[in-house]
Amino acid sequence: MAERRPSAKDAFERGDLEGARILIVEARFYEEIADALLMGATRALQAAGAAYERVSVPGSLEVAPAIAIAVDAAERSGHPYDGVVALGCVIRGETLHFEIVAQESARALLEFSVARRLPIGNGILTVETNAQAWTRARADEADKGGDAARATLSLVRLKRRLAEA
Repeated sequence: MAERRPSAKDAFERGDLEGARILIVEARFYEEIADALLMGATRALQAAGAAYERVSVPGSLEVAPAIAIAVDAAERSGHPYDGVVALGCVIRGETLHFEIVAQESARALLEFSVARRLPIGNGILTVETNAQAWTRARADEADKGGDAARATLSLVRLKRRLAEA
């Protein structure tokens, strides 16, 4: 009988990241979708035993600047974050605005993460329709909020493991 490999979801349910301090920054432009993404993210963080704080901003372009502000403040206070979960939703409209917001929010998150060596899980949905957003946001469907949290936790785990080496 073949041995079952544990999934990423299984690994984080064991609570091996107890004490991790995570920042969630969520764009609230689509309130109900934001709530669904947040539910998935907080479930994943709680399952891992990670503590989290939440900051809300109006839209996805404000997520990266809010992360920078909050991370700097946390470091100055002597309580740095171990990682960040970025949540939001961008739904295609009839103008070029979708491409700008989708590309620039992702670029800013990746650049900040690499420059600061800070784990960031990108849970900013970029979708064609409201229906696609709901399918990806709901914790009992694609659970992209949970996926973003698990991505953050995976990088936190990697960073901790390499720091011990």
